[in-house]
Amino acid sequence: MAAMRLTPDDARGAPSAVDLVSDDDRSVAADSWSIKSEYGSTLDDDQRNADAAEALSAGNLRAASDYSSDKDETEPDAEAVTSMLGLQSYWDSQYADELTNFHEHGHVGEVWFGPEVMETVASWTKSLCSDVSQGRFPNQADNVKSLNGDQGSKFLSSWSVLDIGTGNGLLLQELAKEGGFSNLTGTDYSEGAIDLARSLAERDGFSTIKFLVDDVLETKLEGKFQLVVDKGTLDAIGLHPDGPLKRIMYWESVSKLVAPGGLLVITSCNSTKDELVQEVENFNQRRVNSIAESESSNGTQRESPTFQYLNHVRTYPTFTFGGSVGSRVATVAFLRN
Repeated sequence: MAAMRLTPDDARGAPSAVDLVSDDDRSVAADSWSIKSEYGSTLDDDQRNADAAEALSAGNLRAASDYSSDKDETEPDAEAVTSMLGLQSYWDSQYADELTNFHEHGHVGEVWFGPEVMETVASWTKSLCSDVSQGRFPNQADNVKSLNGDQGSKFLSSWSVLDIGTGNGLLLQELAKEGGFSNLTGTDYSEGAIDLARSLAERDGFSTIKFLVDDVLETKLEGKFQLVVDKGTLDAIGLHPDGPLKRIMYWESVSKLVAPGGLLVITSCNSTKDELVQEVENFNQRRVNSIAESESSNGTQRESPTFQYLNHVRTYPTFTFGGSVGSRVATVAFLRN
């Protein structure tokens, strides 16, 4: 899931992984962030889901005392807990534990946003890609209509797919199960995540999926991909203490990874569909301004937007708050021009 790395300046200012993330703090952060976990919880599922959804939709994590009333330790500051999820030290510790649990018990680790969301993302993305591969672009007011499984799959065999911040790699496995996609790559800046993803893929019969250690903010990948998916990585980047700056870096980097005519599909629990669209529009405007400044003043041509909103999942449960209707999870697709 994580896909960024602290710069040397960041690392000097940050505590070590041992000082920063205790077992209790890491458990609290995971409970607040993840809607569903294979490890279970001291809370029942309904209460855990409700607490996590409330925390995620508010953009903050719960304090430790909300989950551990018997603890005498000082409660961590809410903003400090939130920022832990933006640091590589957190994710290295998280995936070290999950890799140990896999080797000892066969657990796959956290299923971020829950298995139902992951399955929805995979099936919806396949339908969208099938239509786009045939030159059928969905109207922004309508959902993509799914093709027959075999009919849709035959158009996708040549598509290259990249999952940034792949974590345990289960989203790529789900895309492989959908059929059609065969050129699948997952990257993460945590070596532990990549080790876990490779181990799970080997065990589950998906050994052809490629997994690489790579930081999306300083990517070493040279190729371009027809489909780039992100489930939670932009969220984690935004939780870094320098989140606003790193989100700008994210868009600059991702724009180089998506092939012209390709798709970027982002699933977020911290941003609504409209917020993601606005963030893309802001990036497009920065690119236009940058190109205009670098060119001579005579006869510059209007630059087309780098990314264009294409469609979003409309099947997630919604709620109304303050007169606005929204969803705790948003999956939005953008076309790379």
